[in-house]
Amino acid sequence: MSEQQEIKATEAELEILNILWTHGPATVREVHDKLALKKDAGYTTTLKQMQIMLEKQLLSRVALGKAHVYTASVNQEQAQGQIIKRLIDSVFNGSAMQLVIQALGNHKASDSELDMIREYLDKKAKK
Repeated sequence: MSEQQEIKATEAELEILNILWTHGPATVREVHDKLALKKDAGYTTTLKQMQIMLEKQLLSRVALGKAHVYTASVNQEQAQGQIIKRLIDSVFNGSAMQLVIQALGNHKASDSELDMIREYLDKKAKK
């Protein structure tokens, strides 16, 4: 998938991508086993979802014997950036500040996370 191409992934597809981004290339069985730890999903549902993702060019696949090994075709940072931009534009009227306020208001950030945010903001202010 090219850098310019828009990534349109469903919530279920993002769950699969997150597994592949975290654990690297995997078979459908391996992905399904990790998904099953979080939610009730049938193996054939996972298989069909990954086949659709292959058609959408969100995944690539190589055959290793009888097994197919899938890899994320989209970069995690690129996908996150596009999703956040769409969220800011559609839900927060283009205001990144409103997104941050909501995120920090609805999620208890740890002291180390807050320190990292302050450090990031300090760096941005110096540019």
